[in-house]
Amino acid sequence: MPRPTILRSTAPHPTKRRPSSVFSDPRRAPADAPLAVGGELNPELLLDAYAQGIFPWYDDDDGPVLWWSPDPRAVLPPGQMHISRRLARRLRRNEFHFTINKAFPQVIAACAAPRLNSQGTWITPNMQRAYTELHHLGHAHSLEAWQNDTLAGGLYGIAINNYFSAESMFTNITDAGKASLAYLVNKIAPEKYTLIDCQIPNPHLTSLGAIQIPRARFLDLIADPRP
Repeated sequence: MPRPTILRSTAPHPTKRRPSSVFSDPRRAPADAPLAVGGELNPELLLDAYAQGIFPWYDDDDGPVLWWSPDPRAVLPPGQMHISRRLARRLRRNEFHFTINKAFPQVIAACAAPRLNSQGTWITPNMQRAYTELHHLGHAHSLEAWQNDTLAGGLYGIAINNYFSAESMFTNITDAGKASLAYLVNKIAPEKYTLIDCQIPNPHLTSLGAIQIPRARFLDLIADPRP
């Protein structure tokens, strides 16, 4: 595997948290601006980033990749997702059944598809290729919600160290995306992860139970092994 491209740091006084990393110390990153710009989306660089709580984002298809470590951080504590009454009824009726890693290419393609009231998607074809490669290597995972034989919704993300970085979810049938997230947060995460990373806070995530924590606290949590 080729060495990753050296990134152009945006931090005023870059330091290295790990000698093997090409990234500046995320604790010194801007709170609301990229930590670094550039580089190639390959498995080595992506795993280096996620191990330190850094994630990539594109502003547009033609621009360079931007690497972020925002402050504060949005996280979902395991077992603490808010379930609406309507979703709770659907879950009790077993309207959906769930699988893991059964349809990763379909899930990431659905997450990248155009949505109502949206100008486009940050999940570029380059990102789809990179995360699909990570999936083949066992680091990226999908969770699917099915209604009979129809893919009703789902999500994908990266599992590394002791946390799961939830990248995106989609819904084809009402509540299916939230149902897949509920299955991850309330059923899977309590046994496997310290937290679910939701990255950047927004009102929708807050309505689902996401909380904001300081970046320093987030980085401490993902650095510590589960008890």
